[in-house]
Amino acid sequence: MTTHFAHAYEKGIDSQPRKTNVVAALVRDRYVADAVVILEHTPRRAAKAVRKAIESANANLLNNSKVSIDPKTVRIARIFVTSGTRMRRYVPASRGRALPFEKISSNIFVEVAGEEKVKKAAETAKKSEKAEAKSVEKEKK
Repeated sequence: MTTHFAHAYEKGIDSQPRKTNVVAALVRDRYVADAVVILEHTPRRAAKAVRKAIESANANLLNNSKVSIDPKTVRIARIFVTSGTRMRRYVPASRGRALPFEKISSNIFVEVAGEEKVKKAAETAKKSEKAEAKSVEKEKK
């Protein structure tokens, strides 16, 4: 069996990278099914964006690969959060002033890995070989 990889890149998430990275650390190196359950019960705003990125990478692996992948073996190989674009904005202050601030966004990169399914034809060939061996033994007796 060989391992296949797929990735997803979620850009422009309206959450600071530090806060998003805390959520990403919860699911690092876990199976996708477990990670989705954890993120559904995580009361942080960034959990929804991280879950969306993980599900997107999972869908990319299951639908776009040339071979069939076993969904139970899909795990998160890499996940990291980087800072996205910063938008400069201003807040009105007293005496006609404008105080600057930045709206910070983040980018999420997720890479998932999965094993390909064992082909049933190979399994049936093994079973038929065993059945033939048993029949040969019976004939010898």
